[in-house]
Amino acid sequence: MGLFSFLKKAGSNIFKSKETRAAEEAAEAAAEKTQRLVALRGVIDGLGLPISELDLEIEDDQVTVYGQTDSQADKEKIILALGNVAGIATVDDRISVVTPAPQAQFYEVQSGDSLSKIAKKYYDDAMKYPVIFEANKPMLSHPDKIYPGQVLRIPALEN
Repeated sequence: MGLFSFLKKAGSNIFKSKETRAAEEAAEAAAEKTQRLVALRGVIDGLGLPISELDLEIEDDQVTVYGQTDSQADKEKIILALGNVAGIATVDDRISVVTPAPQAQFYEVQSGDSLSKIAKKYYDDAMKYPVIFEANKPMLSHPDKIYPGQVLRIPALEN
């Protein structure tokens, strides 16, 4: 036995070149990005949140959202719907509003929180929890179904 020499470029090509591997990885990343965008669009569509000219861009854990809504509340709900998706850390808001209004406060739910406890903190009245619940529909289906880390809209009370 000994050392045998062969032509490097001859024979069966079972190994992928660096260029081929890079192209396949780029194609997989593009397909995953498209899949994530479709899923995020599905979140907004599934909640029935009204927005025209919706466009989304995603880069790593940040989503940029473009479009137009009729109200500030709809704009905030869209931002929260996207931001409360696992894997999304930031939402870059580029949504325009037809009828501008004051922005609501945002609150991150902590362990042990309830809508009543949050209402007590913001409105000095625990019984005002329905205001928070209504402000976060359709993302919330029941006042007791909140979780730590979730971000909620806290609108100003109307006089």
